[in-house]
Amino acid sequence: MKEHFEIILLLGRPASGKSEVIDYLKKTLIPERLNRFHIGGFEEIDDFPMLWAWFEEDAILEKIMHKPRFHTDPDGYFLQAYQWNLLIERISLEYEKKLREAGYAEKMTTVVEFSRGSEHGGYHTSFRHLSDKILGKACVLYIDVSYEESRRKNRRRFNPNRPDSILEHGLPDNKLERLYKEVDWESFQGPDPEFIHFSGLKIPYAVFKNEPEVTDDPVKLGEALEGCFVKLFDIQRRK
Repeated sequence: MKEHFEIILLLGRPASGKSEVIDYLKKTLIPERLNRFHIGGFEEIDDFPMLWAWFEEDAILEKIMHKPRFHTDPDGYFLQAYQWNLLIERISLEYEKKLREAGYAEKMTTVVEFSRGSEHGGYHTSFRHLSDKILGKACVLYIDVSYEESRRKNRRRFNPNRPDSILEHGLPDNKLERLYKEVDWESFQGPDPEFIHFSGLKIPYAVFKNEPEVTDDPVKLGEALEGCFVKLFDIQRRK
């Protein structure tokens, strides 16, 4: 059996700590990363850059080309609810393209990062748009924080000079509340402490508690991540 995860779905509210986890993993040497976290070489797929490109395109259309906005309204909300699912379909497509490389899954872990609130369908809806190639091999790490903690960290990290940055982007309070105050994780997770039962599949999962915050302390973060990933890898083995 492989000693590394093939696919990690890294989920949680905005500013829960997902990007900080990825940043920590990137800064960890591969031998240590493989030994402690069962992640050697890895690549990430994040829907935020895709979403941000839509915002930029709409700004160009409106302000430079004097044309109608294509993706979002003037307040930055999607024009159609199905656009949230389009982003998930794009994630599946990006993974499909990675598989073109011979032996990709044999040597790499793909970390897929996204957030979904109940207002735009939640995880019940978004998982229906992940491909079978992802769902069949995926393990889920959910970073658990309350809405209040998500709001606090979202305010803290926002840099108005770098709104497109993975680590420094943020949402206005009113938009965060509308889109992410309510999440369906608990009902999606279900009663099984090890597996999410979805569409006939058993998807291994673990929950990373990040409240009080540990993603701001590299030592505590490493210890907490190691515990979660070791547990998750054991669940996957038994599957």
